[in-house]
Amino acid sequence: MNVTLKTLPPARVAYLRYTGPYGPEIGTFWRETVAPWMIENNLLNRVRYGIGHDDPSTTPAQYCRYDACVEVPADFEPKYPFAVTHLPGGRYAVGHFKGPASAIPVAWGEMCTQWMPQSGLTYDQRPGFERYPVEAAFDEKTGVMEIEMCIAIKD
Repeated sequence: MNVTLKTLPPARVAYLRYTGPYGPEIGTFWRETVAPWMIENNLLNRVRYGIGHDDPSTTPAQYCRYDACVEVPADFEPKYPFAVTHLPGGRYAVGHFKGPASAIPVAWGEMCTQWMPQSGLTYDQRPGFERYPVEAAFDEKTGVMEIEMCIAIKD
């Protein structure tokens, strides 16, 4: 996996929380709930983020929390059940992933258990997340997608 160090700016995001098993259900959540809302609010050409709050190896699947986030302008106020939060900027180790969504957990595992310990870097308390740039590709036929897996690191 190709990992680079980047300084990311802070981001103001609208988000909606999903609670349940990580996996294909999150893709369904984006397609059936978040994407229609993005279209309705003219937010399609915005950076998107996915934040998994729980470790599925220690948290029962039905309690795993995931926030689907979309960057929004300063004056944008979403209607309930969406809310606004801020993702902190700073230094991140960014793993560049290209493959099917089903391979994302393995890629995260490799980045956290192999790459990070060998890098000599230290985790920061800021949340890690998946970042989906506007130009990120998704092939509907093959299911291959491009994402950036971001781990907050100390300076």
